[in-house]
Amino acid sequence: MTKSFRPWKVDEVWLLPPSVQEYVPEGHAAHLVRDIVAEELDLSAILVTYTEPRGYPPYHPAMMVALLLYAYSRGVYSSRRIACACEERLDFQAVTALNRPDFRTISEFRRRHLPALAALFVQVLAVCRRAGLVGLNHVAVDGTKLRANASKHKAMSYARMGPAEAELAAEVQNWLAQAEGADAAEDATLGADRRGDEMPGWMRDKQRRLERIRAAKAELEAEARAAEAARPDPGTKADGTPRGRRGRKPKHPPGEPKPSAQRNFTDPESRIMKGSDGFVQAYNAQAAVDAAAQVIVAHDLSNNAADHDALAPLLDAVTANTKATPTEVSADSGYCSEANLADLNRRGIRGYVATGRAKHPDGGEEQRRGPLASAMRQRLRRASRRSRYRLRKQVVEPVFGQIKGARGFRQFLLRGIEKVKHEWALVCTAHNLTKLTRAAAA
Repeated sequence: MTKSFRPWKVDEVWLLPPSVQEYVPEGHAAHLVRDIVAEELDLSAILVTYTEPRGYPPYHPAMMVALLLYAYSRGVYSSRRIACACEERLDFQAVTALNRPDFRTISEFRRRHLPALAALFVQVLAVCRRAGLVGLNHVAVDGTKLRANASKHKAMSYARMGPAEAELAAEVQNWLAQAEGADAAEDATLGADRRGDEMPGWMRDKQRRLERIRAAKAELEAEARAAEAARPDPGTKADGTPRGRRGRKPKHPPGEPKPSAQRNFTDPESRIMKGSDGFVQAYNAQAAVDAAAQVIVAHDLSNNAADHDALAPLLDAVTANTKATPTEVSADSGYCSEANLADLNRRGIRGYVATGRAKHPDGGEEQRRGPLASAMRQRLRRASRRSRYRLRKQVVEPVFGQIKGARGFRQFLLRGIEKVKHEWALVCTAHNLTKLTRAAAA
């Protein structure tokens, strides 16, 4: 007696085509994301841009939004990889209903509607609140360094710009002189349709680099002058002479960039920051996360490596997004300052902010000074291991682990701080959708 097997007929044609609802199991994230976009989100800001009745009908914007959000929630960010998934993966085909947009269509849709896509964060957050995933009893705040779409080796310091500018300028002038001296011979060789004095191809890159160096140098000098102008006036002495500035004499003249100040030629608005794997060309991505279900309730992004200036904007965003104020907020020592602690008191928020970083397991702190910092230090010490501050590590840090580790988002695809801010908003929206779909499937 031989064993019987299920039929395997590769060339068999189906009489009735299956429904896309049958491609993935009921309750799958593909169905949930598609239905949330189609039924819960207001896409009028995107739909209003389609006014031209002529031409071949485009893909439905709701389908494209659902495709992008589902792809981001699954850790697929490249337009080419998304287009490939539309051809190879059943879950993506369940979202697109067998539509297969190419990568240029996906990339152009994302570029064209990037601000509107970023604005969907608030709507998805509202859906999470209606689902009971946001309580605002405790919100943890933190930042993470994410790589910019630029290499740190494409950056140059102000001290290096001067010699490099002079060297390149001399080299370009030498080449121009050679080109002018060869005009007659080139005219005879090339004919009448070319002037013969065009810039050679081997010289073009050097000329562009010289222009970029000069532009970056001018930006650094303008920033230094603006920073010097913003400093408070030390005033004058009794005899009317200007009062000198107090403190140590500066190593470089006021109003001039520090020699170590840098600009990146690929993404000038990114900065070199210290991350977990050394110094990288990056942006500082911020998130405020609710403790109930690790839902991001506010996000922000800057090119400042320090975190202390990010707390107030994040709290403002939490209030704007949820129309409510959190009861408690926890944050690490990077956010500790007298101004931030006073702002928490003014808002009526009970704060749990670390006042220093422990150097050794048996003690030692780099403590912040000031009456509010001292009071905060006493609050954290009184509760010891039972302090509400312990929630920070289990609320906000796992979110960055899920985004960077589980879904593989470690580097931005776009360049320029405004575009990168919108891209970070899209990543945070996809994270909240993932929490929503898991809660619905539970």
